[in-house]
Amino acid sequence: MPDILHDLTIRADQDQVFCAVTEPVGINSWWTLECEGIPHMGAEYRFYFGPEYDWYASVIAYAPQGLITWKFIRADEDWTGTELGIQVFGSAKSTRLRFEHTGWRECNDHFRRSSYCWAQYLRLLKTYLERGTVVPFENRLFG
Repeated sequence: MPDILHDLTIRADQDQVFCAVTEPVGINSWWTLECEGIPHMGAEYRFYFGPEYDWYASVIAYAPQGLITWKFIRADEDWTGTELGIQVFGSAKSTRLRFEHTGWRECNDHFRRSSYCWAQYLRLLKTYLERGTVVPFENRLFG
């Protein structure tokens, strides 16, 4: 099975980075149009991108201030069953983020497009945390 893997360093406090990838207000600043969920083991998140893209995932791994992994339970065919994991570790000035989107069934066009898009979204996350820049949702579509 192919996986999407990215690592990056963000010049921001580890707590800020973790909030930006686990709290709905943070996630809405760089990825989703609307997000709902609570960073807690077993919680369900809603990742809403528009009427055709109203996806749900369950938290299957969680460690406060350091790790979250979701398993997509309702999404398109390629994403359902995949796992999205983010781990952060660092200091007050710099945080290392390890990103994994695993469990893809095949290396199809959607996988390739998603790999590219994830790199772009993570760049938006970095810009949001380092500069405070929020790109409007309608300008974030890369696919």
